[in-house]
Amino acid sequence: MTGYDRWRRVRYAAMAIRVGALVLVAFLPALASFVSGPVGDAQAQHQPAGKVYRIGFLRQGPPPKAWVEALQQGLRERGYVEGRNLVWEFRSTDGSLDQLPQFAEELVRLKVDLILASAASAAVAAMGATSSVPIVFAGVYNPDKIGLVQSLRYPGGNITGVAIAVDAAEMTGKRLQLLTELVPTLKRVAILSHPPHPTNAMQFQGAGAAARALGVQLVEVPVRGGDDFDAALKALRGIDGLLHVDTPLFTTHRARFVKAAASTRLPAIYALKEFVEVGGLMSYGVDVVDVYRRAAPYVDKILKGAKPADLPVEQPTKFELVINKRTVNALGLAIPPSFLVRVDQIVE
Repeated sequence: MTGYDRWRRVRYAAMAIRVGALVLVAFLPALASFVSGPVGDAQAQHQPAGKVYRIGFLRQGPPPKAWVEALQQGLRERGYVEGRNLVWEFRSTDGSLDQLPQFAEELVRLKVDLILASAASAAVAAMGATSSVPIVFAGVYNPDKIGLVQSLRYPGGNITGVAIAVDAAEMTGKRLQLLTELVPTLKRVAILSHPPHPTNAMQFQGAGAAARALGVQLVEVPVRGGDDFDAALKALRGIDGLLHVDTPLFTTHRARFVKAAASTRLPAIYALKEFVEVGGLMSYGVDVVDVYRRAAPYVDKILKGAKPADLPVEQPTKFELVINKRTVNALGLAIPPSFLVRVDQIVE
């Protein structure tokens, strides 16, 4: 069992016992690698002899396993092996933001060499806890507009990383456009939002601008936790479709969200293909596995002495449209040929 698997098992056991409570995930430094695999001695020699790096991982809710595996694989290819020259310190909540600042401060007190901040909420919390410990973010919208970096080209501080998109408003608007293309009869669409999240407002504004251009009425449905989905969606009246702002809350509870959405029998578009893989109708966004894989070189360069201020933020160049064929059939939808040719992946 990998260290990451142990992390998830402890997380969900604790959540089952303490429903609704925030969960502290803290692992001892000597846990086994969460992705095992041999690495040659030549790779290990890339790192200073005897040096053991301690990396903090901070997120609002546990990430999908494949994301962390991609990060670990990228580091392993660069000579970092847990148990030999790498120790991880994991901290995450159950999807809320409340304890992120506390967890970030804990990582700083542990004297980690670097913090990997997953998504904007974790990056903001990490920046609030330290101006000296290097921070690499993965999966952040608009890092310049929310104050993480001075500019994408010249970050200027102790933080840099890989953006998930540089225009959150445009991405949310694009998702609404795609939903109306698949279902041209849409008149009123509900957007589930997560108000405390740093990019929630700009994503909602983007959806609003697109709705006005498309002649669609947008209805905001705020949610603050994973227990809110069923009640929020059951209360909807006169709604023709669904979308959501892209925050870790929804990704953490994606299976519950998709199940609740399915009970409404409304067409829905999600931000990431991970939602489609658990039954969601369709998604439009970046391949986040690739985002985490591309975060590994940043970690490597910084541990070898590079300064985050000198490493430009990497931006995505490819976005995926993914559809779940079974869900399409269950909803009785017909995919127009002009729409189908733009689909990058069909989940059976």
